[in-house]
Formats: sequence, structure tokens, C-alpha cells
Amino acid sequence: MADKFDLVVLGSGPGGYVAAIRGAQLGLKTAIVERELLGGICLNWGCIPTKALLRSAEIFHYMQNAGDYGLKASGIEADLDAVVKRSRGVAKQLNQGIAHLMKKNGIAVFMGEGKIVDPGKLEVSNDEGSQEITASHIIIATGARARDLPFAPADGKRIWTYRHAMTPREMPSKLLVIGSGAIGIEFASFYNDLGADVTIVEMLDRIVPVEDEDISAFLRKSLEKQGIRILTGTGVEGIETSDHGLRASIKDVDGKVAEHEFSHAIIAIGIQPNTENIGLEDQGIEMERGFIQIDGFGRTGTEGLWAIGDCVPGPWLAHKASHEGAAAAESIAREMGNEDVHPHPLNRNTIPACTYCHPQIASVGLTEATAREAGHDVKVGNFPFIGNGKAIALGEAEGFIKTVFDAKTGELLGAHMIGAEVTELIQGYTIGKELETTEAELMNTVFPHPTLSEMMHESVLSAHGRALHI
Repeated sequence: MADKFDLVVLGSGPGGYVAAIRGAQLGLKTAIVERELLGGICLNWGCIPTKALLRSAEIFHYMQNAGDYGLKASGIEADLDAVVKRSRGVAKQLNQGIAHLMKKNGIAVFMGEGKIVDPGKLEVSNDEGSQEITASHIIIATGARARDLPFAPADGKRIWTYRHAMTPREMPSKLLVIGSGAIGIEFASFYNDLGADVTIVEMLDRIVPVEDEDISAFLRKSLEKQGIRILTGTGVEGIETSDHGLRASIKDVDGKVAEHEFSHAIIAIGIQPNTENIGLEDQGIEMERGFIQIDGFGRTGTEGLWAIGDCVPGPWLAHKASHEGAAAAESIAREMGNEDVHPHPLNRNTIPACTYCHPQIASVGLTEATAREAGHDVKVGNFPFIGNGKAIALGEAEGFIKTVFDAKTGELLGAHMIGAEVTELIQGYTIGKELETTEAELMNTVFPHPTLSEMMHESVLSAHGRALHI
């Protein structure tokens, strides 16, 4: 007889394992199905281990510039194998932590490939065979994978995806990064800090194109100052590999194609959802480009079937997946009779985005351009890092904070940052948006001194011509 559960989650990434834990907390008999490693891509091959790599590169950068802090250091070298080993150790530690959380919360774990064979029924297959489990509700949290270039699929030798770039066989001497979203920019920053000659190619007219235009322009100048070559309005037409490197045909903004030599290339042109071969074909689910269409709580068009994370519409971020997972589990509990839980739909306007390059980028809400396109009469504030005492003391005076308000209502529409530790600062504005704050509350808030967060206050004051330190 098949094992029967209230909730089965297919996939154990930051959306899936959070959904399972929240379901178990609410008294649901819960199971999770995972084909590879608990924690999914983010924990094992994405968000966390990449930050370990970037931290090593950051420390190396500081060591190389020790003289700026009145210190002396010599004989400084980067050991790529040791850097990668540390990153993999961090991932392993957190993977074991997820296993502990599953046990602590009484969640059954099935390792293997999961496939929906009938409504409410999954078949889990592995090397030891297959078994069937049933559930009143199933949450699909199968995530996504890197997209390949059709004419140059990743081979792990010369052409890499992010997974290959995290465990390289060798240090690239001359690296081509195709795509300037968060993944491409982070790896460009990492390998540049470790000494590679890096070129970024972006088809659109600016890098990090989803960010505010002022952020894109500032980041480009900063990365070029660090020695990274950036080609925008440019596309890769073809790649030929050899044992010694690769030759890329690159079409520039004027339509001219030229050949360029590199040792390696990283493909960072987006993601493809993992929604094939899991039994969705006969479930009556609405799909768009492979992504499962859902409502604000994760419901699909089929009763008892839910979806969250990178296999549904974006933004494709781990924290968005976790929030979706909790909301879906709470909605399921309520449908099963728990009237004490009150799920809230996901508000996509309050999802922060972070890019961990050097300097860091963080944002939430509308850019200045999208705010104007939406019909807002906007009021914009800016404040530079050079005007902040803590930033100067840290030796991190590069960057700025930009805030966008509705000029009529004072509503905080968006915030955009570039500079040291802005990925930690952005949550202040995110909470402000969730609480529907206005410029008045932010201006009347006391910010501690000396901190980088004071720049958030100054940026708001700047929107009214009241900045104090610039």
C-alpha cells in the first residue's frame, strides 16, 4: 500500500524545504521528494556556496590592498583549489543542516526522481527501485537549470555553466562571460578579483538591465576601473573550442563580427524551468514557456496541485521561493480545516534583489523609469557613499543610494543601492514598502551613527532638498 500524506513537496530547494517545514508546523503529515541533494540548487550549487567564493575573493582583494589601511602584506597568492574546497564545505554543512530540520519536524524524506502518475499520486524512483506515495496536496518545487547556447552547449571543459564555474578544473586566464545578470556579474567579479582577464558580453544596451539605469551606469564604470572589459549591445554568434581554449565570434553594436580568443566561457543567459518529465502533461496545468502559472498563493488550475519557486514566474530568487512555499503550505492547511492560519498572497513589489559583485547591488520596488512609465509623478533622492563617515572609515567610499517616491502621496516606490554591504541595508526599505510607509515616516526615523544606514536617511532627505552631509 502506498504511503499517504497530507502534503508532499516535490523538490527540496529553499522553496520546497520551507514549504515542508511550514506544513509540518501546521500539523500536516508531510513528505519531501528530492532527486539529488537536500537544499536544492541554491544551497548546494547557488546562493550560498557562491557567496563563500565571493567572500574569499573579497578577502584576497583587501589583502592585495592592505597598504590602503596602513598595513603591510607580501607574498599574497590565491589558492583556487582551497577556495573551492572551502565553498564546498560550506554547502555540505548546510546540506546536513537541512537533513536535521527534516528530522526535527518529522518530515519523511524520499530520495529519488518524483513523477505525478495520477491526481494525488507520485512515483519515486531511484537505483533501488520505485515506490508510490499519495497526498491530498502536492507542491511542485522542482526549480530550474541554466540555459545553454543552442550553438555552444556547456561541456564543463571550456564552456561552463555556473556549476562548472563553482568547481573549476583550472583557473581561467582569459574569461568570457556571456550575460550580465546577477550570476554573470558575480562570476565576472569573482574571477577578476582572482586575476583572470575578464570580458562581459551583454545583448542589451546596459549591464544588469533589470536594475535602475543609474545603477547600471555606475557599476559599468566601477567594473571597467577594475579592469573588466564590457561589451553591450553585443552578441555571441558562435564558439569553437579546442584543447587550449576557444574562439568566439562576437557581433558588436554596429553589426560587425570579429573573432576573439579566450581560455574559457561562462554561459549566464537565464534559466529554464525543470517542469519536464514530472507528469504534468495530463494534469490540466496552464504553462507559459515551461513555467507553471499560479495565483498569489501557489495554486495551479488543478485541485490539489500547487507550484512555487523557479518553476513558476519570476523573479527567480531564493527568498521569493521561500515566501511562496510558506504561503502555499498555509493555504493548504486552511483548506484542510485549520482556521487559525491566515495566508497572505505574495506581493511582488516588495521582493528585494541582491547582486554580490564588488561593489554590491541591492534594490526593491520600481526603478525611476518604470515608476514614470506607470504614471507616477516622481520625486527622487540620491546620496553618495563619499558623504558618509562610516563608509570613508571603512575605505568603501564608492557607491550611492537612490530613493524614488510618488510626488503626490509620498509613497516609497523604490530604492536602489550600489556599494559596500547594500545587500544588508536593502531590507530597511523593503520593510518600509511592506508597511506602506511614506517619505514623512522615513524622514522622522532616527538612524544610528556612525553607520552606512545613515545614507538611507540622507537619500530620503535629498528627495526634498534637505540632505545634511553633501
